[in-house]
Amino acid sequence: MINKQNVKNVMILSKHQAFKQTSQFICMAKAMKMDVNGDPNIGLYGIATDKFCLLGKVVPKKHIKKIEQTLGVPVYQIKLYGTDLIGIFAVGNSKCVLIPDIMFDSELEELKKLPIKFVTINTEKTALNNNIVCNDEIAIVSKDYTKDEVKQIKQALGVKVIQTNIAGTNLPGSCTTMTNKGAICNPNASDHEVKKIEKEFGKEIGLGTINLGNNFVSSGLIANSNGFIVGELTSGHEIMRIDESLGFVD
Repeated sequence: MINKQNVKNVMILSKHQAFKQTSQFICMAKAMKMDVNGDPNIGLYGIATDKFCLLGKVVPKKHIKKIEQTLGVPVYQIKLYGTDLIGIFAVGNSKCVLIPDIMFDSELEELKKLPIKFVTINTEKTALNNNIVCNDEIAIVSKDYTKDEVKQIKQALGVKVIQTNIAGTNLPGSCTTMTNKGAICNPNASDHEVKKIEKEFGKEIGLGTINLGNNFVSSGLIANSNGFIVGELTSGHEIMRIDESLGFVD
């Protein structure tokens, strides 16, 4: 007797090139599924642009080649503020990486060795990636930033800046992952918030979750225009929503 649930599962897996959910990480043409030493919140450990990817040094070396293949850019492993939480402190696009001015001198020296422009910002809101989401054209920033801080962000990233809440929070970076091709946002975002972002972005944005229902999508997602990496707990349905929202499905 044919089990209908099994047939449904086979169809989902086939759509994503036989995505093997039991393996430690999965690499497909455009997507990779992994964790960092058992932690599925991979978005905390890195950021990606269309020119490079920055990851914490805690990410196992054995994953780096597959990450580079998936995102189509070189990976550089660094530390920020004595931690591997690159996806907390740093935010950036192809033009520049923005970091708070709390970094150690040794970390700044390491950054200077990379072929990447970086700028420091003086702010109390040091978890920049929670408060800012951007691509090469636009940045959505927390309403908690002052006019002077917004000006610094705009100049560093070379983009248009809008300030707005998302899903009732002042953490647009936690609620959204954005590339040059698309964006996916916390499913609790209001219609007004979505329309405001779409108007400035010039594209429709998708709504979805990560790691089996986490609304703070950026915590488990690293993406650019070439591909994306999701946390190990992310379901097939969630991956399809990300696929569509980030512009990988016609």
